[in-house]
Amino acid sequence: MLPAPDISQMSPEERATRLYNRVMTLHTQGKADSAEFFLPMALQAYAMLPALDVDARYHIGVLDLTSGNAAAALAQADTIRRAVPTHLFAFMLRARGLELERDTAGARRAYRDFLTHEAAERTRQRPEYGEHAENLDAFHRQATAAAAAKATRGG
Repeated sequence: MLPAPDISQMSPEERATRLYNRVMTLHTQGKADSAEFFLPMALQAYAMLPALDVDARYHIGVLDLTSGNAAAALAQADTIRRAVPTHLFAFMLRARGLELERDTAGARRAYRDFLTHEAAERTRQRPEYGEHAENLDAFHRQATAAAAAKATRGG
């Protein structure tokens, strides 16, 4: 068994990312209690950063969604959109937050906006897109399915 990493030797950004990854891994593994235990620590680690880039705001928004805080996730989406109006992470957080609030029409708009801007945004090869390629691909499939379902219903 490997020893636990010495987080005291990590930069604040590394600590925040490490905690984010731990929460997401635990959540994916269905270990909700463990994820909930680390979630406040992860949010606090991000709150301690001197500046937040788009990737950090996305991480915070995903953590907010994981905790069921749609309003906070939507606030991160809006902040990302103000900084980079076509950034795909804003549409992703927006769709998820609106789904959590049961705003189906709003979520569909966010899916549509994601698909509208996806090709041009992905050609920009932003580093955070590479780091979250699996999330982007999964979201693309969901957005495409949502668009197809709406077309089938004729709405």
